[in-house]
Amino acid sequence: MDRIIYTSMTGANAAAHRQAVLANNLANASTTGFRAEMSNFRSVPLQGGGSTTRVFALEATSGHVDTPGPAQTTGRPLDAMAVGNAWFAVQGLDGVETYTRAGSFQVTATGQLVTSTGMAVLSDGGAPIDVPPNAEVTLGADGTITARLAGEVPQPVARLKLATPAADNPLKRGDDGLFRTAGGDPLPADPNARLRSGVLEGSNVNPVECMVGMIAAARQFEQQMRLLQTAESDDKSAGQLLSLNG
Repeated sequence: MDRIIYTSMTGANAAAHRQAVLANNLANASTTGFRAEMSNFRSVPLQGGGSTTRVFALEATSGHVDTPGPAQTTGRPLDAMAVGNAWFAVQGLDGVETYTRAGSFQVTATGQLVTSTGMAVLSDGGAPIDVPPNAEVTLGADGTITARLAGEVPQPVARLKLATPAADNPLKRGDDGLFRTAGGDPLPADPNARLRSGVLEGSNVNPVECMVGMIAAARQFEQQMRLLQTAESDDKSAGQLLSLNG
């Protein structure tokens, strides 16, 4: 009897976890540069004497969808979309170099180039980027940042760090929504990476697919709960039969 309880209990928990992942994806369907999380079920046998026939059903996030989101033309000079599999390097709150596809940049009052969430954008040398106050800033296709003061000739200030992860060193999403390498080491700057200025990358979440997945996960959860109720009913019936025979 406890076998079905183990299976149903963990199956319901896995379905609830998948529902949470899909709900988070759907909530970020309009977030710039967001990459949809993927999830999958797997079975894990319970270790221990007399318990080898019990199996847990677990839900785990297996990474993210690498397909780029749709291009959204804004015409804003500090909006950029990385081309291909390139990523922008930014400084996380923990001080570690992290990566994002959200290219909506802005200049602070102190002249520092930051993301829309206030994180410092890094140059190809791995340092935060400062631009002259009140300068007109533009981005080149190779990531070169050019600043122009009134009445002066435009001058290159720095170059954005664009990194392209290798297949054997993929990026992983952190709890803060930024991406890091598995070992935490920074990726080298990719001199061949390019960007599109005046364009933002939209979320690659498919809302319809998320809704269908959420409906399926809800039905799976209900089925697991019905199995638990069936196990409870069978247990009560068995107890009554045993009491009659006794």
